[in-house]
This record gives sequence, C-alpha cells and structure tokens, in this order.
Amino acid sequence: MNVHHLELFYYVARHGGVSAAARQMPYGIQQPAISAQILQLEDTLGVTLYQRRPFQLTKEGQMLYGHIAPFFKGLDEVAERIRGGGETRLRIAAPEIVQREYLPELCARMRRRVKGFHFTLTEARQHQIEALLAAQEIDIGLSTLTEKPPPNVETREITRLPMCLLVPSQSGITKAAQILEADRIDLPLITLGAVDPLVREFHAALRQRGVEWITSLEVGSLDTVARYVAGGFGAGLSLQMPRVEPPPGVKVLPLPDFSTLAFGAIWIGRLTPLGEMFLEESRAMAGELDS
Repeated sequence: MNVHHLELFYYVARHGGVSAAARQMPYGIQQPAISAQILQLEDTLGVTLYQRRPFQLTKEGQMLYGHIAPFFKGLDEVAERIRGGGETRLRIAAPEIVQREYLPELCARMRRRVKGFHFTLTEARQHQIEALLAAQEIDIGLSTLTEKPPPNVETREITRLPMCLLVPSQSGITKAAQILEADRIDLPLITLGAVDPLVREFHAALRQRGVEWITSLEVGSLDTVARYVAGGFGAGLSLQMPRVEPPPGVKVLPLPDFSTLAFGAIWIGRLTPLGEMFLEESRAMAGELDS
C-alpha cells in the first residue's frame, strides 16, 4: 500500500469527507486529487472504504482507520520528542525588502523568546509563497495579500500599506494628480510583475477612474523600481513602508484616494506554536512601527 494514500484516507476518515479533509491537510492538495488517490487505495485493497453520501466508513474502512490512526495521530508528538521537547526551527519566505528591513529585528525577538530558535529564508512574493507552502518547502510566508487566497491557504492580516508613486526629485512633479489627471500620460510606468497584488490593485483603481497607464518596465523588486526612477527612466509604483526611505534622487507621491494593501502572514493547515509566536511578534512589531 502507498503510505501517502493511507495518509489521505486518515484525514478523510478523521474529518468525515473529502472536502473537510482538503481543508485540514497540512499541505495544499485539491479535492479531486484526494478522491483519485483514495480510489487507487480502494483498487489496491479491492474494497470500498467509505460510503460517499452520506459519508460513513464501511467495515473495512473502520478496520483500516483503526490500524493507521495511532500512527498518524502520534507523528507530531514524536517530532517534538525528537526535537528535544519543542520546535525551534521555522522556514520563512518573504520579499527581499521585508527580509532586509524587518526580519532581522523580528528574528532577534524570536531568539529572545525561544532558546535555540533558528530559521531559513527564501525570497518570494505571494504567488511564489503559495507554491512553496504547497510543496511543504516553507512553514510561513510574509507578503502583500489578495482578497481571495486559494483553497486551503490561510492568511492573517498584520498591517495595511498605502500605495505611492515615485518620481525623480528634479522632475518638478509634486502631486500624483499632476500625472493621473493628464489627458495623456507619457511618463513611463515602472512596476513589479503583472501578477503582483500591488500592480493588480493599482491598475484596477486606474480603470475605475478611466485612466489608461500601461506598465513600460517590469522589474523584480521595489528596490529596483526605485533605482530605475532615480535613473530618470520614469515613475514607479511602490508602497509606503515604515522606516523605508526612498533612495537619493527619488521623491514619494502619496496616493490618498487609492485603497491600501493588506500585508500579512500566509500558511497552510494549522500553525505550530512556534508559527503562532512568530505571527504574534510580527503583529506586535507592526503595531510599534505604525504608532
């Protein structure tokens, strides 16, 4: 028997159905994939393990669940014993600017609270974080958030960040309205990739205002946006982030009538106590920065 199939059956039996199991799995997997693999398990055994509507384990399903449940239920406890009684390692993903400006202090706080705390870092934004979570390569991510995360993905808002435009200091532009209210915007627009939540929200807001301003340069980070603006290559779309100042030669133009973006944590399944502590420290630090 395939051990992964047995794990899926354990979650289906424990939570009373495929849809409930999909919501509780510690990693991302869609309902059709669960159903297909349970069918493979039933084909291997030559029996039906549960009735679908209404859900009910068959005699054979009860027998199998009774045999495998103690193993899967005890995995977390065994893992904690192997670690020496508590979890101390966290795998984190976040954009480069978050890693540079906030994570050193945040992880220092965690070290003061958790003896032996250590972590790994991966550079990623939301859609990449979701893929890393699904592949079980990270435990938690920090990123701007879309309104509707994919199924099985949990999010929790930490703070909200206003959008802004960046222009060269010598441009003479003092307000975003000078750009957005022009009959035709000739200034090149520099943004992150089109799938980034910031870019999607900004272009949606432009469409609501009947403004057409197509991205001319797509770059990989907000730092790179600012560098191209400083070089005089156009205006850049960015976020106003606490303690982050624009580089020399760049001026910030607030966008007060545009919606703010949620910034928060992303994970799949149930956070570990260490993950909850990390999120608690993140929110506390964000509150201090906003005050």
